[in-house]
Amino acid sequence: MLCCFECCIKCLGGVPYASLVATILCFCGVALFCGCGHVALTGTLTILENHFSKITADHAMLTDIIQLMQYVIYGIASFFFLYGIILLAEGFYTTSAVKELHSEFKTTVCGRCISGMFVFLTYILGIAWLGVFGFSAVPVFLFYNMWSTCAAMRSPMANLTSIDSICVDVRQYGIIPWNATPGKACGSTLGDICNTSEFYLSYHLYIVACAGAGATVIALIHYLMILSANWAYLKDASHLHAYQDIKMKEERELQDIQSRSKECLNSYS
Repeated sequence: MLCCFECCIKCLGGVPYASLVATILCFCGVALFCGCGHVALTGTLTILENHFSKITADHAMLTDIIQLMQYVIYGIASFFFLYGIILLAEGFYTTSAVKELHSEFKTTVCGRCISGMFVFLTYILGIAWLGVFGFSAVPVFLFYNMWSTCAAMRSPMANLTSIDSICVDVRQYGIIPWNATPGKACGSTLGDICNTSEFYLSYHLYIVACAGAGATVIALIHYLMILSANWAYLKDASHLHAYQDIKMKEERELQDIQSRSKECLNSYS
């Protein structure tokens, strides 16, 4: 029983908790961004088709772009699932606790190059996800403008002579072309749009997707710190092993010299 307990403690000591936390955060962030973003894009297309661009030819390009973005979301989810698993495995093999379990563990040039490659790739992905985070805030801003306009119309404090003069024109954002009809919503029509389930769901899903992109950026920064520390550890370990090899070689040479000296003394005596 005691031996089993000690084995469990030793195994738990070999878990790279920092990499594990970063992996969980990365998976959660990517899942939120991909899942919520996919559904929100579908809801956005439904809103545009029903209220802002009722002629299919006017938003055909936008439909193709949204479908392409949804396919990209599938690829992002698959890639980061695999990449997170790889980084977690790399954390297991480079953590100092695991090295203590293997007394003959020795770093190689290939291992250090792979760790350096992961540092560079994670840095590039972190910069890319900063762009994704900024891009995901754009629909949140657009939906917030529409929601705040509807809220202003419903507010009892608002002194409005005619609510029909309040409009939201999505053509000015470049989402649909200027010849799209009707292209804008005013007054009660705008209020009806804000009360639809598609608008409410898409607005909140975009917020969650933006938060997921932010969580993914934090996870990649966490990964970058971990990988940099692991790479530095591997570099120091390689220098330590080289020093130990030189020291052992010098000790063997010293022992050989001493043994030869003793043989010469014995022969003279």
